[in-house]
Amino acid sequence: MTDLSSSPLDRFRLDDKVVVVTGASSGLGVGFARAVAAVGATVVLAARREDRLESLAEELRAGGTRVLTRRTDVAVEAECQALAAAAAEEFGRIDVLVNNAGLGTSGTTALREDPAAFDQVVDVNLKGVYWMARACAPHMPQGSSIVNIASVHGWAASRFPGAAYAASKAGVVGLTRDLAQQWAQRRGIRVNALCPGYFDSEMTSQDGDVLGAMVEQTGILHRFGQQEELDSALLFLASPASSYMVGASLVVDGGLSATI
Repeated sequence: MTDLSSSPLDRFRLDDKVVVVTGASSGLGVGFARAVAAVGATVVLAARREDRLESLAEELRAGGTRVLTRRTDVAVEAECQALAAAAAEEFGRIDVLVNNAGLGTSGTTALREDPAAFDQVVDVNLKGVYWMARACAPHMPQGSSIVNIASVHGWAASRFPGAAYAASKAGVVGLTRDLAQQWAQRRGIRVNALCPGYFDSEMTSQDGDVLGAMVEQTGILHRFGQQEELDSALLFLASPASSYMVGASLVVDGGLSATI
């Protein structure tokens, strides 16, 4: 039974919790790692670019956070298993998995898309989420949380071509519901999805002015979101603050999906 006696703000804390963040070498993943560290978590950073992981780890350690880094390609099941095992060996358990690693869209139309490129996006964005969840679940105690980073385009069509990305993120939404059904009662692991719209990040900056103009013309707020506006939603789903949420998808998109 979840302890509801603490204050509302205390329920967002992750003191003494071990949090694994994949895709932590760039973009939203860096912000997520900083956010969970700021509320007391011990952080396990995973990504393919080790040099960037170490730079972030040094920053977090300077602030008093315990950190473990591990080079991991989430598209490779064995590497996901090795990451989870290393985290559990170092810290004894895993309390939260932030399944953030992902690839963006090439913008290529469906009839022109390279099948190998389609497979690569699905391997990272969908299969990688599955492999990481499977790897971490055996090390997660009752009351743990998995937050799968999906996308608003798991729910609503983009104005740009992106079949692989849309299919993979819609798959994450469906996978989230199924894993929640399997693990909430049996294992005490809550599984939810966070569905961002367009946020200032390395991924969105690659699309330049065209994407910026589209965002300004659509949605309700007519602007990109900022990292801290997504961090608060991530902390909500990761922490006891969302103890009655399971199998849900939280859309944070500045009203984009409301206008499509």
